Amino acid sequence: MIAFVSAGLRDLSVSRTSFTWGIPVPDDPAHVMYVWFDALTNYLTAVGYPDDETRLQRYWPADVHLMGKEIVRQHSVYWPAFLMAAGLAVPRRVIGHGWWLMNEAKMSKSLGNVVQPQGYVDRFGVDALRYFVLREMVVGQDANFADDTFLTRYNSDLANDLGNVVSRVATMIQRYCAGIVPQRQAGEQDAVDAELQRAMESTIVQVKQQAELFDFSSALREIWSLISVLNKYVVTREPWALAKKPESRQTLETTLYNSADVLRVIAALVEPVMPSSTRKIRMLLGVPAETWVELQPGTLEPGARLGPIEALFPRMEHTVDELRKMADTGAGTSAAPAADEKISIDDFMKVELRTAKVLSAEKVPNSRKLVKLSIDVGTEQRTLVAGIAEAYEPEQLVGRTIVMVFNLKPAKLMGIESNGMVLAASPDGGEPTLVGFDADVPPGLRVR
Repeated sequence: MIAFVSAGLRDLSVSRTSFTWGIPVPDDPAHVMYVWFDALTNYLTAVGYPDDETRLQRYWPADVHLMGKEIVRQHSVYWPAFLMAAGLAVPRRVIGHGWWLMNEAKMSKSLGNVVQPQGYVDRFGVDALRYFVLREMVVGQDANFADDTFLTRYNSDLANDLGNVVSRVATMIQRYCAGIVPQRQAGEQDAVDAELQRAMESTIVQVKQQAELFDFSSALREIWSLISVLNKYVVTREPWALAKKPESRQTLETTLYNSADVLRVIAALVEPVMPSSTRKIRMLLGVPAETWVELQPGTLEPGARLGPIEALFPRMEHTVDELRKMADTGAGTSAAPAADEKISIDDFMKVELRTAKVLSAEKVPNSRKLVKLSIDVGTEQRTLVAGIAEAYEPEQLVGRTIVMVFNLKPAKLMGIESNGMVLAASPDGGEPTLVGFDADVPPGLRVR
């Protein structure tokens, strides 16, 4: 923009005659207002101009204008000129962010290389999508949206790092302290604890500074560095070993208190990006909401009883290709209807539910959750892949009668074609329970 201005400014026409849509110019119906002259004034009218002087004084000038890089000229050259001509203050800061690219090319509806956000939200959750876009795009630069990068971020950063350390710390407090956040023992603080405290203090300062610079990617990187420090702290202290030594009880409680305190700080820092996950962490720790203003280490109140332990981000076992095929076939990609969205009996009858008997079962290699089932559906035998391996051993399934979706399009999971879907109930992050029967029923019966 400096180069543009340095090249010499010329008068800018604020009306057009080549089209008719728009605001007519007063006393000259052949002209309509130039859209950028008209649209930019919405910043002012929204804060009371020209009628509410008190409101205008409170909110203007704007602290920052944040927009895409393709309209920086309108905001940093045209808009200040309009304001200066009207004798009004200019915005204090203008930031132009980059584009999201798909396969290194600018997204275009005509090319079809666009992202459909709802599909990612349905499968991974809105917190995961927010985390990806804010972590992946560095302020002022373009960023590439790629499915494999998204899946790696989800499994590595969210499931393995954040989700795992939350579950790990909570489980140890549940196991070794009867689910009560323990008291930190002042005399048990050593160099390892001091290092953890310094990491928390430094992270809080760094995240605040990066947020002020709108550098959310760097802010999240700092938070994830703290998550790594916490993981290292737990590995170094080995609470599972301390729990076996009565003489190390105070060290154990200090370790678990400090670990929970770090989770409290992490929850506060990630809240603007992942509010739903933050609420879950706070419910788990039994802590109230807090802002960044007073955030500091060591303020966790001991004695709180843990809430339910659930997986924040269950690991996604499918490959990118499998997820794409499932999206193409509609297998598992549709969001459930809203609670008040009713369907007709005709819609329900389109889903063909049948009983099936499990003939054989085996765990799918390289997968923690999937099990391969060979089933008898009365008229034929089929292969199903179900995400129930964490709740059932293969030998528990053989001979069992299950309920399946019979008319679901096939989908490949971990390279195995699954012809149908097993019905099970499960809480968020909890283990599934298969739908069953009180009495023996033959395979192939229609379930209504």
